[in-house]
Amino acid sequence: MTILVTGTAGFIGFHVANRLLKEGHEVIGIDCLNTYYDVTLKHSRLAQAGINSSIVQYNTACNGISCYTFYQVQLEDKNVLTQIFNNHKPEVVVHLAAQAGVRYSLINPDAYISSNIVAFTNILECCRQFSIKHLVYASSSSVYGLNDTIPFSTDQNVDHPISLYAASKKSNELMAHTYSYLFNLPTTGLRFFTVYGPWGRPDMALFIFTKAILEDKPIKVFNHGNMQRDFTYVDDIVEGIVRVMHHVPQRNDQWQQSNSDVSSSSAPYKIYNIGNNAPVLLTDFIIAIENELGKKAIKELLPLQPGDVPATYADVSDLVRDVGYKPNTTVKEGVQKFIDWYKKYYHIN
Repeated sequence: MTILVTGTAGFIGFHVANRLLKEGHEVIGIDCLNTYYDVTLKHSRLAQAGINSSIVQYNTACNGISCYTFYQVQLEDKNVLTQIFNNHKPEVVVHLAAQAGVRYSLINPDAYISSNIVAFTNILECCRQFSIKHLVYASSSSVYGLNDTIPFSTDQNVDHPISLYAASKKSNELMAHTYSYLFNLPTTGLRFFTVYGPWGRPDMALFIFTKAILEDKPIKVFNHGNMQRDFTYVDDIVEGIVRVMHHVPQRNDQWQQSNSDVSSSSAPYKIYNIGNNAPVLLTDFIIAIENELGKKAIKELLPLQPGDVPATYADVSDLVRDVGYKPNTTVKEGVQKFIDWYKKYYHIN
C-alpha cells in the first residue's frame, strides 16, 4: 500500500516508517522538524531510513523493495498538504505528528492549538477529500485526566483533562468521530501509554535519567517516586499500530449511546488503549536504569507537578480481542536496549 505517515522524524513515527518500509509499503513521510527538542536527533532518525539530512525539504530513498518519500512540511499549511495527498494518493494515513509534552503545554499553549488542532483538521479534511480507507491517529493516556479508576479503560468517561495537551488529544477524538459520522471516514484513535525505547525523545524520563546518571547529576523524582507508569516499549507500540492499521472500523447499526461501548459508535470509529498492561513504580524504573548503567542515581525528591497524574495503567482487552495485540517486552529488556542505543549514539564507553 501507499501509506502517509506524519511525524516520521519523531520517535514513534520513525519506528513506524521503518517497519512499513521493511514490509514493502511505499511510505510518504511528513515532519516539520520543529525545535521542541534536539533537531540533530531528528535528522539522524531520517538518515537511518536513507533520507539525506542536508536535503530534507523533499527527498526520496528506495531500498529495493519499497520507497520512502519525505517532505519537510507544516501540517498547518493546508494547500501544501493537499498537494501531497493529490500527488501520492495514499490509501491509509497514520497521523503521529503532534506537539508533545504535558508540562510544555502549561507555558506554550499556542503550539498545541496550532499543531494538534489546526493540523489535525487539515489531516481530516484531506482524508475526506481523497477518500482515505483508514485514518489511524495518536491520542494519549493523558485524556483520562482526573479519572482515578484503575486500570484506565476505553469505556470510561474522559471529560476531565488536566492539561491543554490532554484536552487537544481529547479534541482530536471528538473531531475524528464527527468526520466518521458525517463522511463515513474510518478512524481509529490510539491512546499511547508512556512509550520508550531506542531513538526516544530527550524530554522523556528514560532519556533524562540516563543522561543525568551518566553525568553524575541529580534527577528530579516527582511525587517522591510514588508514581506508576505503564511503560510500553516502542516495538510493541509499532506492532499494535500496524495491526490496527489493517483492522478498519465498520459502522455498527446496533450501537446505542445509552448501553454501548463509548469507544465505538454507529459511525466507522474506534478508540483503543495501547500500553503494556503492567504499570511499573517509578522508583523500580530508576533501579532498572541504575542496574544497566552500573551507577546509582542522585535523587531530588519533589511533589507531583501540575498536569501530571500519579498513575497510568492501560486496559488493552479490546485491542487484544480485536487484533491479537500482546506486548512482550519487559522493562528490564526495554531499558537495556535503550541504553545500548544511547551509548552507541553518543559514543559512550
